[in-house]
Amino acid sequence: MNKIKLLLVLIPLLVISDQVNAKQVKLLILGDSLSAAYGMKQEQGWVNLLQNKWQDKSITLINAAISGETSQGGLARLPRLLNQHNPSHLLIELGGNDGLRGYPVNKLKHNLGAMIELARQQNVKVLLQEIQIPTNFGRRYTDMFTNSFSEVAENYDMPLIPFFLQDIATDDSLMQNDRIHPNERAQPKISDFMAQQLSPYLF
Repeated sequence: MNKIKLLLVLIPLLVISDQVNAKQVKLLILGDSLSAAYGMKQEQGWVNLLQNKWQDKSITLINAAISGETSQGGLARLPRLLNQHNPSHLLIELGGNDGLRGYPVNKLKHNLGAMIELARQQNVKVLLQEIQIPTNFGRRYTDMFTNSFSEVAENYDMPLIPFFLQDIATDDSLMQNDRIHPNERAQPKISDFMAQQLSPYLF
């Protein structure tokens, strides 16, 4: 009889413990306009759509993306964001504005590395998003820029998430008139893609 009573007490506690552990998954997205729902309402963006998709999985997404953000700006903001939100995971989706402005690739790599180190100092698991840019500054710069993300990921032995516009950017029906930002129709596709890519590292 005592064993039965003990089980009746322990089972609810185990359920509560599992729920608490699940809620500890908190993903901070440090990004630019590609994740900030540029040109549309916030609820239409891929981050919000992904949050809705994962409602039953007890994962919290914190969208800290700002349009126009550079890797230097992200690095400057990150300490405050880490202290404010105490995330378990960090997705760095930055670099596009560096590349569009022709900033030195070595500086980009330095900033990405510094962000990774800052997060890891607080035991945050970091994921890096690959970014691709048009060839405005020539093939050599473009290749160096794109390769910088895989180089940083390799140096820090961390996951590299493929660029989420790789297939979308070539479809005019999914892009805004500036040919840089995805439109509302593209957001569910990005959400599905990111759900597939991020799931192995969060669950």
